[in-house]
Amino acid sequence: MTDILTEKDLSNLDKQTLIQMLMTSRSSIASLQQQIEENNKAIALLTEEMANLRQHRFGRSSEKGLVSSDDYEGQLSLAFNEAEAAVDSAKDLSEPDIETITYQRRTKSKGKREEDLKDLPTAVARHELTEDELMAVFPDGKWKQLPDEVYKRLEFHPATFEVIEHHVAVYAGYDNKTIVKAERPADLLRTSIVTPSLAAGIYNFKYVNSMPIARLATEFERQGVTISSQNMCNWTIQLADRYLKRLYDRLHDKLFGYEVIHADETPVEVNRDGRPAGSKSYMWVYRSGELEPHPFALYDFHTGRKKEYPQAFLKEFHGTCVTDGYNVYHSIGRERKDITFAGCWVHARRGFADVVKTLGKENAKETTAYRALAMIGSIYKLEETFQGLTPQERLVQRQETIAPLVDAFFAYIKAERRNISPKSATGKAINYCIEQESYLRVFLTNGSVPLDNNAAERAIRSFCIGKHNWYVIDTIRGAQASAIAYSIAETAKMNQLKPYEYFKYLLEEIPKHGEYEDPSYLDDLLPWSENLPEYCRKSDKPSQTSK
Repeated sequence: MTDILTEKDLSNLDKQTLIQMLMTSRSSIASLQQQIEENNKAIALLTEEMANLRQHRFGRSSEKGLVSSDDYEGQLSLAFNEAEAAVDSAKDLSEPDIETITYQRRTKSKGKREEDLKDLPTAVARHELTEDELMAVFPDGKWKQLPDEVYKRLEFHPATFEVIEHHVAVYAGYDNKTIVKAERPADLLRTSIVTPSLAAGIYNFKYVNSMPIARLATEFERQGVTISSQNMCNWTIQLADRYLKRLYDRLHDKLFGYEVIHADETPVEVNRDGRPAGSKSYMWVYRSGELEPHPFALYDFHTGRKKEYPQAFLKEFHGTCVTDGYNVYHSIGRERKDITFAGCWVHARRGFADVVKTLGKENAKETTAYRALAMIGSIYKLEETFQGLTPQERLVQRQETIAPLVDAFFAYIKAERRNISPKSATGKAINYCIEQESYLRVFLTNGSVPLDNNAAERAIRSFCIGKHNWYVIDTIRGAQASAIAYSIAETAKMNQLKPYEYFKYLLEEIPKHGEYEDPSYLDDLLPWSENLPEYCRKSDKPSQTSK
């Protein structure tokens, strides 16, 4: 029996039956249309997810240039007049001269080679003619010497070793009852051959250059010195525990005096920690505020990512901590009224940037993601004009010029959320920003708080590079020693010190003091101390960038 009604069949049906059939067919059509729409949305989400995966695997990672500068400027008008914003945000406005605005060809900086070489030790190699050679040219013997022609070449000497044999004088009375020895220098490890210079070389190789110690052992062996990687690892752990930890603890105390700090964390695998293979541990990093003086970073190793770890580290801190959106930090903030957590606008921007990178700049220009990205870009562009201002001056400028942009941004994405699937990449980016709104607005209340957590991410980058080179840390004790060593290395770089020289100096000076001595002597060893020897500091060289 067929379900299709003929014209004759339809003519025999009463009016009520026909109306009922029509209503049923409309309902079926609406149901099918809804199903088609849902299927299309699912297909669109899967297509977007595949495009995102391809972008993350094969596409560009940088977010620069995703939005045109014209679009940055265009977003200013969403909150207030663009011309007024540009003028008001400039602290000192003066008319530019023609040389400033016309194109200048980049020229080679004069004296750059001399500047690069001026602080290196110099040996003079003389090249002269013999008396016979001079007489052959000047038979009458009449000649005079002019100023030398001088040119320079750079020699490289690979690592060299020298055994220092210490002879300690011993004296005894004629009665052999009194024996006295000359004072010997403070050794790092009793009966060990390790010296500050050797230990500093190991620390520099592993924690600054991110190379595995086993590779250093191989390099030493090529030069005729056999030191096992196990011995070198043992030295780094013992010296960190016994000496470097004192400076680490001093820096931890200093952290509590800062108004703003940063925090971040990254996973790391430890071979032997009593847990199943592959269990994740975490290296946390805490950095002094990017807009505050005397920068330093402290690494803190733990076997998990629980709230108790940052809670313990920040126990004595009272101020503002800039983080990503990890809820553990926010949970601490809800429990403690003396600490404020600020959000990161780079994380807020990232979701929108991924969409624009996936679609391509030209294809994305009419999308919500592109417009949101442009609005965040305008916030950053204005913030750049506040460099060099005091925190209070910066706060005034932010409240006058950036706060309206932030208001406009959140008003825009909240309006757009109604039209965008929450499961889409743009929907997820919008929901993230709205959930983090209170934290993202903190910088508008404190001129010392930066817009993002990039400072912490830069501080932890060296560790991330290192862990990809040596993959795992062998033991928990080794991980804790690595946290101390990375803290010293990263802090040295932040303060324009030479890490090798700084490690060496610390390992020369700290052993001179007892473990339970008043730690105030450590203030002279801090990376910004004026009492550090000059050889620990990098040369202050002018920028080579042509203007």
